[in-house]
Amino acid sequence: MAGKGQLFILSAPSGAGKTTLLKKVMAQLSGLAFSISHTTRPPRSGEKNGIDYHFVSVAEFQVMRDQGLFLEWAEVHGNFYGTSRPAVMKQLEQGQDIILDIDVQGAAIIAKDTTVAAVSVFIAPPTLAELERRLRGRGTDSNETIELRLHNAARELEAAPDYDYLVINDSLEEAAATLRAVIIAERSRSHRLPTGEPIVLVNKT
Repeated sequence: MAGKGQLFILSAPSGAGKTTLLKKVMAQLSGLAFSISHTTRPPRSGEKNGIDYHFVSVAEFQVMRDQGLFLEWAEVHGNFYGTSRPAVMKQLEQGQDIILDIDVQGAAIIAKDTTVAAVSVFIAPPTLAELERRLRGRGTDSNETIELRLHNAARELEAAPDYDYLVINDSLEEAAATLRAVIIAERSRSHRLPTGEPIVLVNKT
């Protein structure tokens, strides 16, 4: 019987490299899964319902919200996003460690929720100047959008001290090693192997 899994909250400013970092770590560690959020925004090209997001109508979202079915929810640029409480709890009970990729607003909401224990990790760029270089290097955003992202990043960085762990994503390899170490340490603290499997010292027969 698998032990209970751990909920990991990860937040980062746009452009800090969180997605690339997570892909690398999740390829190296077993027993990790993403929490799939609900959203009212329409699917983008290539996105699939139930894999990238659970795409729902505003009415459906509001019913779930009013019934208390979200661990956290927020309205961003006119669209709603939320994390399903029943889905997360079910995965944790099955022994799955869950990665919850949310912003500082959602992380603050869950931090106040006494019904769920989460380990929070903030992924930060080495400097705002480096973050700006990365954002401009993408070549996908307008100057106005980049300025807005930088403004938001400065605000989000102020919340970093509220997190359990801070990982600076300067070198991808070093940042991945640090995040991997955090996950392994938390598994060890809950008497589990680096793979996430429970440690059994004595066989009860």
